Amino acid sequence: MPNNASPIARLLVTLAAFTIIVAGLKMADTLIVPFILAVFIAMVVAPLVSWLRGRGVPNSLAILVVVLLMLSVGFLLGAVMGSALANFRQDLPEYSSKLGALSSGFQQWLTERGIVVSAEQWQNSFDPGALMALVANTLASFGNVMTDGMMILLTVIFILAENTGFAEKLTRARGPKSSSQWLETFTKSVNSYMVIKTSISLITGLVIFIWLSILGVDYAVLWGLLTFLLNFVPAVGSVIAAVPAVLLAIIQLGFGSAALALAGFVVVNMVMGNVIEPRWMGRGLNLSPLVVFVSLVLWGWVLGPVGMLLSIPLTIMLKIGLESQAETRWIGTMLGAAEMPLD
Repeated sequence: MPNNASPIARLLVTLAAFTIIVAGLKMADTLIVPFILAVFIAMVVAPLVSWLRGRGVPNSLAILVVVLLMLSVGFLLGAVMGSALANFRQDLPEYSSKLGALSSGFQQWLTERGIVVSAEQWQNSFDPGALMALVANTLASFGNVMTDGMMILLTVIFILAENTGFAEKLTRARGPKSSSQWLETFTKSVNSYMVIKTSISLITGLVIFIWLSILGVDYAVLWGLLTFLLNFVPAVGSVIAAVPAVLLAIIQLGFGSAALALAGFVVVNMVMGNVIEPRWMGRGLNLSPLVVFVSLVLWGWVLGPVGMLLSIPLTIMLKIGLESQAETRWIGTMLGAAEMPLD
């Protein structure tokens, strides 16, 4: 575009390019989703590779050790989660039937107190059985993504192998060493965010699993995994993760145990989200609430359930990348939350 082009023309060209890129991502989601997962997995394990290399372990051996560790964890989780999900699907009709009976009972209770709602309208407005089925299908969809595990694993290996010399190649390609400083800043910031967020999500899911197991809620391992995954989605993620576990606690154990289960979710998420996470991560990577909502909708539409879970990390990567360049730093600043005084 000519340098003397009007601001409106530049804006229209930018919006057109953005639309084309988003449409391309949407059409190629089956290829892009495994690659994005591989990138994020590589970011999480890259510090471990660097730690091993710093202690004299050759790069190839360090990558091999990390890959073997990933395979061990993956096979263990796959076996446990696959069995639990299969059993949950078998029990789903029974749970849906019990939820339907509770729902009908609540409708009758409202009718007795003068709040009349037709059975058809109530069924269309509130169907807890459909919610449980949605949870099962969502967990199954992540399992389907992991069927590309071999391609994801190979991609992770190549990313880790390429990571060693990429900065040097960029320096040779772009000239002065200072030209690659933005890449180093970007990589360190994103790696730090991913490691901290994954650690916090893992601890949150583990605590929820232990608490639900103590209460005796069925399939506590599934709800722990769901909590781990949805913890990447701020605010609404923890609420969504609590709903199926609390509903199942109502069916299985009654309202008293369900209240305890809900209290566990509230306490854990308040402590981890309002105390631990700000201490570990700081406030520098915060996003505007509007940006969080828009990114959740946009990435979810483009990449499906995986896009919703990775919406915030993807937006964080975009924000850090924009802030690393002087020309686009103002856009990254606009994506951030307003400055708040520290307590």
